[in-house]
Amino acid sequence: MSLEMRPDCEKCGTELPAELPGAFICSFECTFCTDCADAMDERCPNCGGELLDRPTRATQHHAKSPPSTVRKFKG
Repeated sequence: MSLEMRPDCEKCGTELPAELPGAFICSFECTFCTDCADAMDERCPNCGGELLDRPTRATQHHAKSPPSTVRKFKG
């Protein structure tokens, strides 16, 4: 089972491509950009868990394990 690799920041909507660094996730895979994670002191507003750097997924793996296309930004 692989990470969902959500495509956007839940707080501001910033694009977070799976193959690039700059995303932070909690243990429930809530996903935020670097600026939002910093502003929240690396604490998830949904569950209170710690936000950590999300690993990247090399593009050659996208066909077999595609990143999510479901957006969580509600703004």
